Amino acid sequence: MRYPIEVFWSGEDEGFIAIAPDLPGASASGKTEADAIEELHTVIGLWIKAARKTGNPVPKPSNRADANYSGKFLMRVPKRLHAELAHAAKAQGVSLNQYLLYMLTRGHSERTRRAA
Repeated sequence: MRYPIEVFWSGEDEGFIAIAPDLPGASASGKTEADAIEELHTVIGLWIKAARKTGNPVPKPSNRADANYSGKFLMRVPKRLHAELAHAAKAQGVSLNQYLLYMLTRGHSERTRRAA
């Protein structure tokens, strides 16, 4: 089963927290978002196993609004910006898509940290 996962930075814990909102109490932490998510997958499995063992119901994954997003979008940018980004990606030895994903993630993470 695929349960929705939410990840956020916790200054108090000095790390990322991942939660499965459909499963009360199911949470995990990690130094990186990926670590927190990986740990949460283990927690979800244990949560389900414990619920079944004790005869408690296991909720089905909710149909979150995010499920309607494919993770893909098209964006038009000025030619000059396109060229600059392509050159930066080449200098890093990665594809333009990988470079843009990195830049978006980095900018979003910084924005989220400032808001907290």
